[in-house]
Amino acid sequence: MTRLRLHFVALVATLTSVPAGAAPFSICYDFRCKSQAQVTLSEADWAAVEAAFGTARSAAEERRSIARAVAELERLIGPRIGTALDKGGNRAGSGMPGQMDCIDESRNTTTYLQALAHRDLLRWHRVEGRAKRTTWVLFAHWTAVISEPGGESYAVDSWPRDNGEQPYVQPLGDWKRHRDPPQSAASL
Repeated sequence: MTRLRLHFVALVATLTSVPAGAAPFSICYDFRCKSQAQVTLSEADWAAVEAAFGTARSAAEERRSIARAVAELERLIGPRIGTALDKGGNRAGSGMPGQMDCIDESRNTTTYLQALAHRDLLRWHRVEGRAKRTTWVLFAHWTAVISEPGGESYAVDSWPRDNGEQPYVQPLGDWKRHRDPPQSAASL
């Protein structure tokens, strides 16, 4: 099955009316999504994600919840598919199986965000298409993106962090200008 077809099947499974705990989705790894795994989370898994998600009373609180939920999803899925030892960036884990580059990370984080939206956990944000920034001519970096309806867009960038650590969440404009992400979840 081609990669494009696998992504289509995963997207359809995520967006259909199948109970969310039973809907499989596709996670990719090994740089540029060379390897893929189908993952199904149980309702107990989703309960852990929802606990990490919390009950946000504002868009800022929801961004902090999103960061916690993405980290929890990575912690749940990593041991199942062999990405639990993924190191942030490209160099730290270079050559080790199960490592991810920004293409893998941005696609997976977007998948996680879509799953959160499908479970009606996003009240203040919607999931957007991935964004790319380019440095010089050869280096491109990708991130997942959320936005406040009618408001600001935010990068949700898990690539610089080890598996299971909270992704950086910052205004997309700052991310595109290579501004340092917030060092504290309180500043999201």
